[in-house]
Amino acid sequence: MPDRFIPSGFASSTLDLLTPKRNVIIDMIMVQVISAIVVLMMILLFKGNDLPANIASYYLIGLFGSVIMLTGIYARITRIH
Repeated sequence: MPDRFIPSGFASSTLDLLTPKRNVIIDMIMVQVISAIVVLMMILLFKGNDLPANIASYYLIGLFGSVIMLTGIYARITRIH
């Protein structure tokens, strides 16, 4: 079977797509944590009165945990750059 030739432009664009840079991965993680914070805050603001106390405390623990994770990620970003 003959060797197949892959154009270098296609190969480099495929590598760029499949191996994202480190700062892109960090940005994606930060966006996910920020969206978790926003969702948990909205649930507590709009449905907090209707939730039982144990469920509301789970949401609060998740909110505080997300904020702690976000500050940890941000601290690492500022230390690296």
